[in-house]
Amino acid sequence: MKNKTLLTLLLSVFIALLGIGIIVPIMPVFAKELGAGGFALGMIIAAFSVTRGLLLPVVGNLSDRWGRKSFLVAGLLIYGLVGLLIPHATSVGHLIGIRGFHGVGSAMIVPVAMAYMSLLAPHGEEGRYMSYLNIAIFSGIGCGPLIGGLVYDVWGMASVFYLMALLSFVAFILVILYMPAHLATDRRQTISLLQSLFRMLHSRKTSGILLSRYATMVIMVPTMAFLPLIMSEWQDSSGLQIGIVIACRTLINALLQIPMGKLADRCNKQLILLAGSACISGVIFLIPSIESFAQIVTLYLCLGAFEAAVWAVLGAYASIEGKVYGHGTMMGVFSFAMSGGIFTGAVLAGYSMDRWGIALSYHVAGVAVLITSLVAVAMIATNPQCKNPATG
Repeated sequence: MKNKTLLTLLLSVFIALLGIGIIVPIMPVFAKELGAGGFALGMIIAAFSVTRGLLLPVVGNLSDRWGRKSFLVAGLLIYGLVGLLIPHATSVGHLIGIRGFHGVGSAMIVPVAMAYMSLLAPHGEEGRYMSYLNIAIFSGIGCGPLIGGLVYDVWGMASVFYLMALLSFVAFILVILYMPAHLATDRRQTISLLQSLFRMLHSRKTSGILLSRYATMVIMVPTMAFLPLIMSEWQDSSGLQIGIVIACRTLINALLQIPMGKLADRCNKQLILLAGSACISGVIFLIPSIESFAQIVTLYLCLGAFEAAVWAVLGAYASIEGKVYGHGTMMGVFSFAMSGGIFTGAVLAGYSMDRWGIALSYHVAGVAVLITSLVAVAMIATNPQCKNPATG
C-alpha cells in the first residue's frame, strides 16, 4: 500500500510539473501576441505568484484539519481547466485572471504533496524521501520546456496548452483512483494557522529553517532571467546554449537528490547547509566574470550540485518539523518562504541592475544569500532542542 501511494504521488507530481514546464517557453510569446508589454508580462507572472503565495500556508493548514486528497484533486483539476482556458484568452486582462486562478491550483498541489511525502518518510529517512519528491519536480520542470517547444513547432501554440490540460487530467484521475484519503501515520491537527505561525516564529530552529529556505531562493531570478542577457554579449552564443546551461543545473540537481538526501540523513545537517549556502553564494559572485560557454556550463553544474545539498537538508528539516506543527501547515509555510525569496530576489536584482549594472546585481544577491544563510544556520544551531549533531 505504501509503495503504491508513493508511486502514485511521485507520478502525479511529475505529470503536473511536466505540464507546467511545457508552457514555460510559450507563455511569453502568447502574452506578446495579446499585446502584453514588459509591465503586463510582469503582472502575468505576479498574478500566479501572489495567489499561490497567499494561499500556500492556508491550504497547508486546512489539509491538516480536513484531509489532503481533496485538495490535491482540486489543484490538479484547476491545472487542467487552466490549460483549456488559456488558448481562449482574448486580452492581457483575461490572461492575468487565468494565471491568478492557476496560482490557486498550485497552492493546492505543492504543500499537500510535500505533506504526503513527509508522512510516508520513516524516521531518520526524511531527507531521502523528500529527495524523491524533488526529483519528480525537477524532472517535470526540466523536461517540460523541451517537449513544449517541440509540440509548438509541430502543432502550434494552442496544442501546447491543451497538452498541459491533458497531462493534468491524467494526474487528476491517478490521484482519484489510487491515492488514499488518509494515511495510517496521518493525525488530524486542530491548531489554527495563526497559532501555528506564532509557535514557528517563537522557535529559533523553525525560524532559521524558513529563513534559510527564503535566502537560497533569492538567486532564482538573476540566475534564470539574467542569464540570457549575459550570454548574449558573448560571440556566437545561441538560444540552444542558454537552454543547455539551464538544463544542466536542473538535471544535476535531480540526479543528486537521492545521494544528497542520504547524506542529509546521516551527517551533520547544519554543516551541509552552511557549506552549501556559502558555495552557492560564491558561484553567484563568479557568474558575471565568466566569458565562455564551457565555463558557464561548469559553473551551473556546480550550482545545481550545491543546491541539491541545500534542498535535501531543508526538505529533511521541514519534514521533521512537520511532526510538531502539522505536515501540511509546515510545508505550506515552507513553500511560502520559497515564494517570498523569489519575489525578494526579483525586486533586489532588478533594482541593483538598474542602479549599478548587471554584474553588481549578482554580487548583491550573493552577499544577501551569504549573510542571511549565516544568520539562519546560527539560529538553527542555537536552538535549545538541537542536541544530536547528526540530526542538526
